[in-house]
Amino acid sequence: MTVIITAAELARDLAGPTPPTLLDVRWQLSAPDAPAFDARAAYAAGHLPGAVFVDLDRELAAPPGPRGRHPLPDLAEFGAAMRRAGVSAGTPVVVYDGGQGWAAARAWWLLQATGHPNVRVLDGGLTAWEGPLSTEVPTPAQGDFAPLPEATGVLDADSAAELAGSGVLLDARAGERYRGEVEPIDRVGGHIPGALSAPTMENVGPDGRFLPAADLRDRFKALGVSGDAPVGVYCGSGVSAAHEALALAIAGIPAALYVGSWSEWSDDPSRPVAVGPDPR
Repeated sequence: MTVIITAAELARDLAGPTPPTLLDVRWQLSAPDAPAFDARAAYAAGHLPGAVFVDLDRELAAPPGPRGRHPLPDLAEFGAAMRRAGVSAGTPVVVYDGGQGWAAARAWWLLQATGHPNVRVLDGGLTAWEGPLSTEVPTPAQGDFAPLPEATGVLDADSAAELAGSGVLLDARAGERYRGEVEPIDRVGGHIPGALSAPTMENVGPDGRFLPAADLRDRFKALGVSGDAPVGVYCGSGVSAAHEALALAIAGIPAALYVGSWSEWSDDPSRPVAVGPDPR
C-alpha cells in the first residue's frame, strides 16, 4: 500500500464498492499580523463530495503551550473526533488539503501513528482534483476507530537532541529559518545543534506533487540518510515536518516526528541553539 493517491485513483476508488472515508484538512499558517485563514469557510465554499471537515488546530492538536504550537492532541479526544468524522479501522481513509500538503500530512501521520492501517494523502491536494465539488455537508455514520493509547514514532526534545548526534535529524523548515536569518514566529531563530537542513518544499515539484520515490531516495541519501541510522524530523510546530515524514515514507524510509518542534525547543532559553549553515 502506498501512502499517497492520485486524483484519478481517488475518483476510481470513490466509484468502487468500498469507497474511502474522505477528510478535508485545509489549513495554512498565518502571519502573526495577518487575519487567520478560515478553513471552515473554504470547506463550505466547495469540497470533494462526501468529505468531512477536520480542524487541524482543534482536532489534530492540543492547545498551544509549553509543548509547542501544535502539540499532540489528547488521543481519546482525537479518537472521538475521528469517529464523528466516520473513520473506521476497516475502511480506507484519504485526507487532503488545499494543495500544500502539510495539513493533510499531519492527519495522515497522526492516524497511522495511532494505529489506522490504511491512510493515504491526495497528492497535490484539492488543486489536483478535476471532478465536481460540493457544498453539501455530509452526516457520516459513526466510525469505530480507536487510536492506540500512545502514538508511535514520536520524539520529545531530549530524544530529538540525542538523535541529532546518534542518527539523522532533519529540519523541514525553509533554509533561512534553519540558519536563523529570519524568524517570523518563534522566540529565536536557528536550529537544533546537529540537525540538517532539509526544506520539505524540495520534496515536491512545481505542481505541488511529490517527486518520484527514486528521486526522494536520492535526495535523502545526499543528506546522509543511508538506512543504517534512525531518522527524525522536525519543523516549526510539527505540521510541515509531517509532510517531510510523508516524503520519507514514499521513499521507503521510516522516520520519527518531533511534534513540539522548534516552537517547543526555542521556548526554553536553556536549550542550545545553532545558527548558520553548519549543523553544529
